[in-house]
Amino acid sequence: MNATAARAAALQSKADLARSLRLSTAEGVMAMPIVTMSLPVNVFMTALVAKAFPLPKTTVGLICALPFLGNFLQIFIAPFLARWKSAKVISISAAVGHLVCWAVLGVILPWIPRDDPAAAGRWLITWFLITSCFGAVAGVSWNAWVQEWVPPRIRGKYFGRRNGTVQFSTLTFMLVAGWSLATWDYGIAVFQLLIAGAVVLRMFSLHWQWISPTRTRHEAEAAPRPLGEQVRTVLGSRSLLVFIAFGAVWSFAANCFGPFYHLFMFDQLGLSAFQVGLLSTLAQLSGALALPAWGHLLDRYGNKPVMTFSLILWQLQNFLWCFLTPDNRHLLYAMWVWGGATSAGFILGQFTILLRLIPVEAKNLAIGVNLATTSLVAAIAPVTGGAVLTWALGRWTDVFAVHYVCFLLQPLLALAGCFLLLRVHEPQASPLTMVFGAMRNIRTLSGVFGLSFLVNYVFYREQKDRAPGPRAR
Repeated sequence: MNATAARAAALQSKADLARSLRLSTAEGVMAMPIVTMSLPVNVFMTALVAKAFPLPKTTVGLICALPFLGNFLQIFIAPFLARWKSAKVISISAAVGHLVCWAVLGVILPWIPRDDPAAAGRWLITWFLITSCFGAVAGVSWNAWVQEWVPPRIRGKYFGRRNGTVQFSTLTFMLVAGWSLATWDYGIAVFQLLIAGAVVLRMFSLHWQWISPTRTRHEAEAAPRPLGEQVRTVLGSRSLLVFIAFGAVWSFAANCFGPFYHLFMFDQLGLSAFQVGLLSTLAQLSGALALPAWGHLLDRYGNKPVMTFSLILWQLQNFLWCFLTPDNRHLLYAMWVWGGATSAGFILGQFTILLRLIPVEAKNLAIGVNLATTSLVAAIAPVTGGAVLTWALGRWTDVFAVHYVCFLLQPLLALAGCFLLLRVHEPQASPLTMVFGAMRNIRTLSGVFGLSFLVNYVFYREQKDRAPGPRAR
């Protein structure tokens, strides 16, 4: 009887795992529209602040900073919530709060004054701060929940397949949103319909997540070390600190004027929402296609040289932004394809090198320090960029010249940051299987690069018998 019961329990556990995996993929597909809309820079949000409510650049910069501020604030919220409820309950509860925020925006959108940019900005800033905090907690808790029940032996195969599936949802939404907004001339009703569609799909997503029969794996973990010892460990990890400094430089470079590239395409180059969405789609496709090749290069030659090579290739083409006009805007299609393909190696390397640098005995503190530092810098950057643009545009009449000078910052500062990156000593891979929350800023920043598929991308380390560096897909 005991043997029969054990076999029955094993079969039931296997069936529950298979159903949970299917539901996780399905809920990811349904969640992507609202998750993509929540990025600081995407077709929907850019059209909202540039066409429906033409906001001052200082306000746009502040709005783009709020998701990074949410990433920072969740560091002080999520650990306390984890003491009371499971990761699954926290993730779903925060996602429900995020969903309610979007539903409220859809309802109040017609009442936000379109002829008063200051008042509209206050409404949208308050709303986006609240929804960003909910989204950050939901994202980190979701990663912790997935870690609990997906066995390490199947993570590589499963998440590779899941990542590819949810990408099609992102691409479809971006094209539909861009086409709808451009076709109906950015009317408030179109924004409401897109929000309503995303909310309904997210409701299905949360329902499937809730009924998923996941079973927490009970694995022995080493007792946490005293905080003082962890602090000494982190402060003694010179390469980690240098990498965090590089991450801060890179976050400032990418975010200072990054959100205003999209506004430049709308306002100065005269692109429609559909054309901007198509550019982002091309970047996503080229980035996704290039990821396996970059993964092989990272495994073979190490993260530091490949990341540096990828960053140089990527940033050199960014100088072309200083020559774009409405007459040669067709160059953007080749630029975004090139940028998507070349940036994928750098973004992928950021994760794999982080796995090697984080000390296992103080991983939570190291992740927290890294995320807090880069989040604060990423939050300050677009506010600074918006203020600089507003100041410059108020003193010079040549709008293109002002943007050209500002657009020089990202490639120049990013290429200068390579000197910090090259000073990082890259040790052997640590035994971490997944880093909770470590990729929050990279996911958030992916909207700026047009690589929105990374927002719901699950990074993992493959289980291999040999011992190369970690690899993510």
